[in-house]
Parts: sequence; C-alpha cells; structure tokens
Amino acid sequence: MSGNLASHVDVSLATGGVLRVQPITPHLLRVRLCPEGRFDEPALVRYGILEHCTDRAAFSVSEEEQAVCVSTDGVQLTVSRADGSFVFSDSSGTVLTQTAQAPWSSAEEGFGAELLLREEERLYGLGDETRDRIAKRGHRTRMWVRNVASYVPIPYVMSTGGWALLVNSTWRHFFDLGHTKEDRLCLWGHRGELDLFLIAGKDLPALLDRYTHLVGRPAMLPLWGYGLTFVCNQQASAREMLDDALSFRREDIPCDLIGLEPGWMSRNYDYSVEKQWHPERFYTPPWSPHGPHTFGGALERLGFKLSLWLCCDYDLSFEEERQAGAALQEQEAEPTPARHPDDFEQDEHFGHPATYIDKLTRPEEPWFEHLKKYVDFGAAAFKLDGALQVNEHPDRKWGNGMDDEEMHNLYPVILNKQMSRGFAEHTGRRPMIYSSGGYTGIQRYSATWAGDTGGGPRPLVSMLNHGLSGHSNASCDMDVFTPEGIHFGFWMPWSQVCSWAYWRHPWLLGEKLESMFRFYARLRYRLLPYIYSIAHVAHRTGMPMMRAMPLAFPEEEGADEALGQYMFGDAFLTAAFAETIHLPAGNWIDFWTGERLRGPIDLPVEFPEDRGGPLYVRSGAIIPFGPEMDYVGHKPTATLELLVYPEGRSEFTLCEDDGVGFGYEQGEVAETRITCLAKGGKVEVTVDPRRGEYEGMPEGRDFRLRISVPAKPHHVEVNDVALPESASSEGGLGWWYDLGESQVRLHVEEDPHRTVPVTVQIVY
Repeated sequence: MSGNLASHVDVSLATGGVLRVQPITPHLLRVRLCPEGRFDEPALVRYGILEHCTDRAAFSVSEEEQAVCVSTDGVQLTVSRADGSFVFSDSSGTVLTQTAQAPWSSAEEGFGAELLLREEERLYGLGDETRDRIAKRGHRTRMWVRNVASYVPIPYVMSTGGWALLVNSTWRHFFDLGHTKEDRLCLWGHRGELDLFLIAGKDLPALLDRYTHLVGRPAMLPLWGYGLTFVCNQQASAREMLDDALSFRREDIPCDLIGLEPGWMSRNYDYSVEKQWHPERFYTPPWSPHGPHTFGGALERLGFKLSLWLCCDYDLSFEEERQAGAALQEQEAEPTPARHPDDFEQDEHFGHPATYIDKLTRPEEPWFEHLKKYVDFGAAAFKLDGALQVNEHPDRKWGNGMDDEEMHNLYPVILNKQMSRGFAEHTGRRPMIYSSGGYTGIQRYSATWAGDTGGGPRPLVSMLNHGLSGHSNASCDMDVFTPEGIHFGFWMPWSQVCSWAYWRHPWLLGEKLESMFRFYARLRYRLLPYIYSIAHVAHRTGMPMMRAMPLAFPEEEGADEALGQYMFGDAFLTAAFAETIHLPAGNWIDFWTGERLRGPIDLPVEFPEDRGGPLYVRSGAIIPFGPEMDYVGHKPTATLELLVYPEGRSEFTLCEDDGVGFGYEQGEVAETRITCLAKGGKVEVTVDPRRGEYEGMPEGRDFRLRISVPAKPHHVEVNDVALPESASSEGGLGWWYDLGESQVRLHVEEDPHRTVPVTVQIVY
C-alpha cells in the first residue's frame, strides 16, 4: 500500500457538510461530520486526555463517482458522497459494521448515527452506567455523570463482531443498543458534532488493547496501593488514627494506607483552597508544621502512608486552557436583568443570569497548588469524593466558556488529571488518587471506587463493566460484616475498608470475622508479586486485572449472565454473592481444598467455613508468592515462592519495578519468564534469568518451588544434576514430596550472572 502524507480525507456531501476520515493506526479511524467543514478540536483532544488521537497511519484513497474509500493495512471505510453513510470493513473487505441511514451533525439538531447490528453480535462497555448487566445488547442509556446511578459513564462500545467505537464528546448524549430496534445501535446528542473513533480487532482483548492505546492505558498505582487501604471514622483525631495504625500492627493485619474523612479539616467538607487542619483533632505546631515529630512522621515510622479526603468545585478549566496554550480572556458576569413588570413577588431565586465565576476559584492558581503543603507534610494519597464533581451546575458558565452541558462529564476526568499530574510533578512519585466520578480516560489518572454504594453484588457488576471499558484499578467499600464481603473485598484490583461514620475496624468484627479478615489480608500481601504483575499486563494491554467472563471466556454459554464471578488475572477464578459458579472448559483446582474438577461444569458455591467464597485455579497456572509482611517494603523480596500447577505448556511473566517512581515508563522493569511443560509422567519447569533492571532491585534471587504432581517422583534434577530426596521441606539442596498437598518442594537459585536459566525436571 502506498503511504499518504496527508493526515485525513475530507468528503464533501451532496446533502451539505463535510465528513472527515482520519486514519490513526492501521486498525483505528476517526470519523467526523461538520456542517460547516470547520473541525475545531473538542475538549478531550485539546486537553490531552485522548493520548494518541493525533497519530497518523499510512493510507490510500480510492475515489469513485458515488463513494470514497479510505484504506489502511488493517481496515477500510467507504463513504457515500451523497449523505455520508459509511461501511467499515477489515482489510479483506469483510464488513464489520455500517450505517443504517445517513449520520447527522448540525447546530440545530445535534449529532447522531445508526449502525446495523447482526443477530449474533454481543455488545459490552459504557463504563459504570448500570449495575444490572454487563451485556449491553438491548440496553438504552445516557452518557451523563450522575451520583450513584452513573458515576463513570464511558461512551465506548465493543462488539463480538470485531469492531468498537468511542464517541468523542463530553456533551450529554445517548445510546440505544438494540433496545428500540433490535438490529440498530443508535447514538445521538442534542448538542455538539458527530465525532467517532472506529476500531477493528479480532476479539475483545484486541479491541481493548487498541482502544486503550488511543485513550491511555490503565495507570500503575504505587506498589503499596495494591495492598490494603483503611479509612478511619470521620470523627477520628490524630491520636485515634495512630491507635488504628498501631492496632493493625498489634493484630498482625497488614495494611499500607490510612485515610482520613472530611473531619481532618477545620471546616467540615471544606472545598476551598483555604482549608486547614482541624486545630484540635489534628494539631500541628505552627512553628514546625512538618517533620518526624508530627503525627505524619509517627505514621510513617509505623510503615503507613496517609490519605486525605477532598471535595472539589474549583473551576479547573482555567488550568486546562493554560496547559493547552490557549489565551484566556476574563469573562465578566452579565448584569442582572431588569425585573419583568409582571414579577409581582420579586423572588430573588429567579431571574439571575448564568454564574460565570465562582467565589472559590483563583483563575491564576492551579487547584493542586494549595495541596502541596499537605503532600510535604506526608499525604501520599487523596480520596476524591463524588460530592460537587458529580453535581449538575445548570447556572454556571465555566472559565473556558463552556456551560454545564459540555463541562459536566468533562469535570471529573480533568479533576483526576490535575490531581494525578500535580502530585507526580511535585514529588516525582506515582500518585494514589482514588475517585468515585470519572469519564473517558479516567484509567490514565486514577483508581476508582464504587462510591457510597457498599460492597455487595451491584458494585461487583460496576467493576466488571469498568474492566470491559478499559479501566482496571477499580474497587468498592469492603463489606466487612459478612464473609462474602470480606472475600470479595480482597479479590479486586485494590482493596479498601471505609469506616466513614461507622466502626468497620477488623478487630471490632468479632473473633470469626476478624480471623477471616486477617487471613485474607495476609494472603493478599503474599500474592502481591502476582497482583502487581497482572497490573503490569493491564498497563501494557488494557486487559483488566478483574475480568468478566465474556472477556476471559467469550465462547462459554451463559457468560453474559455470570454477574457474580470473574477471573482475577489468568490464574484465579472466583465468585461472590452467587449461589452457583460455572467452571469453563478445562481443568480446575479448588484452591482451598485441592480438589480437581473438569469443566465445563456448573457447581453450587461451596467453600470452607473459615473462608468467604469459592476460589479456583486454572490448571497450568504459575503463581508467585512473596514473604509475609506487615506492609510493602517491610521485608526483602529476594526469595519468592512459586506455586505451579502443571498442564501442557504454560507460562507466567513476573514483572517488578521500584513500585514508586516512573522509571517503568522508560523500561526500568525486571521480567522473569517462568515456563512449565507437562507431558506424560514428566514435568519441566524453567525459570529464566531476570531481564532488565530497576533501582533497588535485589542483587540475587532464589525461588522455593511447590510443583503439583499426582505421585511421588522417582527422579528430580536441576540443570541436569540429580537432586537427593530430603526427609523434610527444609532439606536444603534436596527435594521433598508433600503427600498431603501432592507437591514436590525444592529450592533453586538464580544464576548470579543472570545468563543461564534454571530448569527443574521431575519424573514420576
């Protein structure tokens, strides 16, 4: 295919207007329709939220009397010159989707398009806009941030037919995905212009990969962010917060982040830039406001990070315009109009013009500026409450000239953007920002939690929908008062307990639940090498840590209705708040009991009395475990344990970095590839040398292997050298067979020069 130096193709339509086709990558096109032919960039582009929308792919153009065809190496779009109707196909000419009628875009009518759906197509995406379903075929919804009902709508839809689309708009708009007309996907908005990204991919993971390349990959949280977060009672003082921290250590429950609710401020729910520590609850000496002598210093010595709750109604658009390089012109409020002669009551609540500037914002000062002193004090994380950022502001004119119809959806994502980048620029460290509100691109900047909706089955569905929309670091407030809630709370991308006005402290749960909480917390911390590695996968590919069944097993019957189960990475299958669980085709091992099962099979949800939910491991899995620890960094990680369930060929890549900074973005990552081959009565496990380096990397590495085999081996060797059998698991250079667990256990060391793999062969 011949390249084209132009960035786009404009097609003038007989019905008026211009349809622009812009190839971004070989599998991704941008399609815009403008009645005047003037293509101004909308906010998601101007403010840099869509990361690669200005990339260019080589393309060719074929022009005929009735149509124009734009082709890349991966896709082609054929556009009717008459009315802008189009057909989106792959490189072989197979139609992926096409318009059912002419798309429209005008100042009077807004924008819209209708795409034909095939009978077998299933649709997913749209973010956290419903908690009743993950399959969106037959669904109708609006893209509008709303408290509880729609915290994070994302106008992204992907199809099992090999295509996806993103609506590039922050205006209030709507989707009808076969609800009114079974064979139509309809999208429309009453204001704005038609601006779509069309994506082609062979399956849902490929579509997510290409979508998150466009809008930005899920962020890597600091390593400690994947541990446990605990938010204190809102009336806690500094002393009570430190008592909570001490209790975690005394009760042998690992935890990394302690959070404060709005009671930390002198004025409750203060969303101004003049907020201060509460003078009694969180007294700091004015002559020495930070240092090791403060409660922040004490918290740090206990191995904790500090999180502060925030609420925001600041006009963030001034800073976005500044960053975009636009010249701002101050807008003056319009004069109050004269009273209408019929206004007998003269009610002051009516008749006022739009509010152009609020009483909080300092246009010349970025929002994050006033938070730097708290970061310097020791705040390592911020919790962004939904209050005000998800509220509508119908009488407000923002500093960038937008009214609420255009700014409302945009606001949560630029808030998270400014918080995330402000922290990173001030400290050089990764931010831990967690928010309940969001929109397109939220995954680049922040983690989310499911708002004030608890930790039950509906938040679970919201998190599955997040994963199906390119956002991985999702969570919810853990329900600590039920075994199911505790189980679910620790099998999600990041875990948190929020006391708020209540008493959700683990040591106040009673003996049974406290013991269960401790078990799950310690298990999660041991699994951090696995959890962090699948976070790296999400960051590189958009494949979420928590995977809905249609994403992990699209061919499994009933996957769309499996709202209470999910894969956690490639290895683990779990469920919460469900009566049955479906094991897909293949072999599975009950992690709690060791029982082996063959799928596909539907089972009643059963688990031991001291657990809160079922947990299965896919046969072939290789799972790294770290040491038991009270917090991230508490103990060295030079020695890891590998739990291996051999079947056929399988592999796992352990990903490590410094867990704090941004070196991983420049390749400062160590990867250890571990493979397993099982055939007949022989198992071979190979641990490749680490590739890559990062600051603070352990100089040497050794592994304690636990390899499942059905019978006691008669021969075990490492790198062609036979090992003796040992009398116990502490047998040093030998191997030991645990009959109860059906595991071969042995210890191997990495080649000190990191050039030669370690290969273990077991014959049984």
